[in-house]
Amino acid sequence: MEFGRALASYRPMIRILGRNAARLTHLAVLWLFLFTVGTAFADNSKISPDLLPLLSNPNTQVNVIIQYNASQPVVTCTSGGLLGLGGLLCTVVNVLGGVVNFALSLINSVAATLTAGDVITTSNQSNVNYISLDRSVSPMLDYTAAAVNAQFAWASSLDGSGVGIAIIDSGIDSHPDLNVPFSTRSRVLYHQSFVKGVQFDDYGHGTHVAGIAAGNGSSSSGPGAFRTFKGIAPNANLIDLRVLDVNGKATDSAVIAAIQQAVSLKSKYNIRVINLSLGRPIYESCTRDPLCQAVEMAWKNGIVVVTAAGNLGRNGYATILSPGNSPHAITVGCMKTMATYPNSDDRIASYSSRGPSYIDLTVKPDIVAPGNLVDSLLAPGSTLAAQYPANVVASSQYTTAAPSGGPSYFTLSGTSMSTPVVSGTVALMLQRNPSLTPDTIKARLMKTASKAFPVSSTATDPTTGVTYTDTYDIFTVGAGYLNIQGALTDTDVANQSAASPYATYNPATNQAYLTLNNSSIWGNSAVWGTSAVWGTAVLLNGTSAVWGTSAVWGTSAVWGTSAVWGTSAVWGTTSGIGEH
Repeated sequence: MEFGRALASYRPMIRILGRNAARLTHLAVLWLFLFTVGTAFADNSKISPDLLPLLSNPNTQVNVIIQYNASQPVVTCTSGGLLGLGGLLCTVVNVLGGVVNFALSLINSVAATLTAGDVITTSNQSNVNYISLDRSVSPMLDYTAAAVNAQFAWASSLDGSGVGIAIIDSGIDSHPDLNVPFSTRSRVLYHQSFVKGVQFDDYGHGTHVAGIAAGNGSSSSGPGAFRTFKGIAPNANLIDLRVLDVNGKATDSAVIAAIQQAVSLKSKYNIRVINLSLGRPIYESCTRDPLCQAVEMAWKNGIVVVTAAGNLGRNGYATILSPGNSPHAITVGCMKTMATYPNSDDRIASYSSRGPSYIDLTVKPDIVAPGNLVDSLLAPGSTLAAQYPANVVASSQYTTAAPSGGPSYFTLSGTSMSTPVVSGTVALMLQRNPSLTPDTIKARLMKTASKAFPVSSTATDPTTGVTYTDTYDIFTVGAGYLNIQGALTDTDVANQSAASPYATYNPATNQAYLTLNNSSIWGNSAVWGTSAVWGTAVLLNGTSAVWGTSAVWGTSAVWGTSAVWGTSAVWGTTSGIGEH
């Protein structure tokens, strides 16, 4: 009876390119067998934990990412064909019974829509390494520039010229501050959208991020101006790869496809930096997470990847988001400038996510930078502008001249805003020395970061009245506060990997210890030793014991909120936006 029902519900398996009747018949029998025995015969070790509960009904359709082993490329091209690019005939790996949405050859994967029964069948194939949900991904300057000493770079004629920064976000709107100086020609050299909707920024997040990295402040300069909202690398080129929709939502596959495109366009536009001011919760080790794998492939292709830590710090430790858990990426936490030019009074934002990373226990963030209450570019008519009209910066806040046209700037807070501060800094470093490797750049940023912090500080949410206490340990501030002058003048070279170390917890002593990989630079010399990079304040008592409480080690409880990026501390409060 059950077999009969299974037969009646059988859906023909579709080969992506071409059909093979004999093979389909064989696969149909295999699928029917697996259907009748349920999920027990699925290779659960190859299925992500958040996907498994969705497989109880074999007819349920799910969007997944399938990672294959190296022996079967997901895209195969042969010469002499009339289809495909460059006269090549290209075929995509067969997905049993499903539809391929993206061919993610960068990580030898495909994003596909399958039924639960097809997922079970696919998990048992020997050439499949791992199957995960195609998950939802969300987004996470005058005081800012002063806090990190960007003026030193500008005085040295460094402005990011010639360096391409790929902004993988909600798009980049047309804005005068993103033009070539004294020109109407845009420095946004390329636009591509990986989601449905308009080509440019109808959400408003990506334009703001682009302005922090590379805005030239032209709309807040000239006669009458007394504040200029100038980005860190004000003449860098931008590559707009849109993955967030009008509501600020994306998927793993869209982000991975955008990273893949950035790698393919690297030579054409000199893309040396990818900015990822977005993230999502962690479900598995970075070695299996497809988002992490794409980040690490970009790194291996010579592109520095800068990621946001996340805005879940108020939930405690182990709240870093993916792909910020990638040991190769530069993961950035958020500081508050306190609306003053000196950085001596700057403090950590209580919402800035803490390390170590869930599951892998990677020591994160790597560095912190200003990101709270940042004034940057406004995308008129965008979702964020409509939701938070009080955050539009009035022209009277930066000029005494009569305003021309509509408003130009907007205020946002979060690690989304601190991330492009570091991306812009990387562009300055590469303009000075184009031969720098991603590992040397990361190591220099971490070593030269300021280590001068208080032991702790407090912040009170103006809406709830709740007070949060922050301790300035290695899992909160990483290697320290971004220092552009230090990064530009340092000459040390990383001859090994600068992958972030991980921590090991000893329950007998209630202490955690840095675990240094012999293939990394950390701890191998006085130049890159732990005290030189992380200082002694964040390494408690100047030793390798980094923390003394089991409270550091997070559980799934840290993800107990659907508002990963949307808390009132970040997007909007009754007193404005951000944390004071």
